[in-house]
Amino acid sequence: MFQFDIYSPEEKIILPEIEIHDIQLTLKRDDLIHPFISGNKWRKLKYNLIKANKEEKAHLVTFGGVWSNHLLATACAAAKFRFKSTAFVRGEEVSSDILFFCRMFGMNLIFTDREDYREKEALFEKYFGNDKAAFFVDEGGAGREAAEGCSEIIRELRGTYNHIFIAAGTGTTAAGLINGTLTYKHPAMVHVVPVLKGADFLKTDIRNLMLEDQDFEFHDNYHFGGYAKTNPELIEFVKTFTTKTGIMIEPVYTGKMLFALTDLITKGEIKAGSKILAIHTGGLFGILGMKEKFKF
Repeated sequence: MFQFDIYSPEEKIILPEIEIHDIQLTLKRDDLIHPFISGNKWRKLKYNLIKANKEEKAHLVTFGGVWSNHLLATACAAAKFRFKSTAFVRGEEVSSDILFFCRMFGMNLIFTDREDYREKEALFEKYFGNDKAAFFVDEGGAGREAAEGCSEIIRELRGTYNHIFIAAGTGTTAAGLINGTLTYKHPAMVHVVPVLKGADFLKTDIRNLMLEDQDFEFHDNYHFGGYAKTNPELIEFVKTFTTKTGIMIEPVYTGKMLFALTDLITKGEIKAGSKILAIHTGGLFGILGMKEKFKF
């Protein structure tokens, strides 16, 4: 029941502003894995689900914000594999499209003030310490099980690449990719684009999840002011990319990563002749919380 494979296609992206620099860009379409358990969220959950099943747990307990794609993915996965699910939601009680879907999948929501939310393990213990069926899943699915799931992206690759670009919130997917290049002997350099302001701490978090020390590139000046922050330039980039390619992206993760990639190519920091793989990490429902930023 829980020994399942996850796969997404590699799609070549044809854009004049990329090709003029003699660069081949391919997008790993993790957004196509599942309509609700989207992108790297599915990969992060895979080994958490296997572990929960092995330990005979029946109740997934996790954490996230009002627009968290991780909450939606967990709610859907729980329903699919017949777990009960609960989420601690950061902040005062409000509604959102994502929380509507979570409730549709049967997830129980506990709204939590921001100070208490910081102490996730304490919250879990307070509410579910006596529930032997409860299984702790960290915010965003972060952790070693999640990194293991993300490492399998490299195993799936049909092409060979010089560079692999990934957006980073917790750094878990990035660590998984780095581990995957080692495990599956892929020569690519992994480029990490943090979407948070002041994200230098992610370097340590990534290294803590790595199987062994390995170099990676860290581009920390494309956060646009912080998590879920944007500006008109980024919004226009997201709109233009989507219009030109027919591939929907959002400005929280994949949009920032692709903006960084394009900017680095334009500045000549990626050598001509390079083959680049960019990971589309899905999570498209989050864009519904930012509709007012898009002007048409």
